[in-house]
Amino acid sequence: MSTDGRGTVGLVLAAGAGTRLGRGPKALLPMQGTTLLEHVGWALREGGCVEVVVVTGAGAHRVAEAAARIPGARARENPHWREGMGSSLRAGLAEAGAGRDVLVTPVDRPGISAEEVARVLEAHRPGEVTAAAHRDASGTLRRGHPVLLDAAWTAAAAEAAHGDVGARDLLRAHREIVQLVDCTDLEDGADLDLPEHLGRLEA
Repeated sequence: MSTDGRGTVGLVLAAGAGTRLGRGPKALLPMQGTTLLEHVGWALREGGCVEVVVVTGAGAHRVAEAAARIPGARARENPHWREGMGSSLRAGLAEAGAGRDVLVTPVDRPGISAEEVARVLEAHRPGEVTAAAHRDASGTLRRGHPVLLDAAWTAAAAEAAHGDVGARDLLRAHREIVQLVDCTDLEDGADLDLPEHLGRLEA
């Protein structure tokens, strides 16, 4: 729960052009009769986020139209999206506002579900950062998304974000406050980067 009592904001980073994938903005990829963005946004809302901020960039107008179909969602355009994910994280955290816990995920996460979101929210402890994690082939638990930034850490996360680096450097520097929540039973944590990954939209 957010420190100001208004609940957790879901933040979807959906500004990229999907260049490596070659299909336009990933947010607009078709998935189970809807778009990938809507799938992710619904998971955040049904999992417990009280509202959703979608950061747009490439194809901003069309992505904003998709965001409008998610209850409680609003779009925030990032004019600097070409600078990398860091600028989108800063824009999204600014839109979420101070004093709010923010659950962050990139849009290219077809495996995310309301159950996974709820598990991360329920495990969260005030003043810490809570992240979904998934075991790799060796059985090692790897931090992934979504990541719940406590309100106490959102300003530091925005300051640390740069280039294509979101909160990664901050989380590495403060491992003691990062709690991993094993979600391997729900999904593998994979994202969409290359054409051979498109099958994940139908899994």
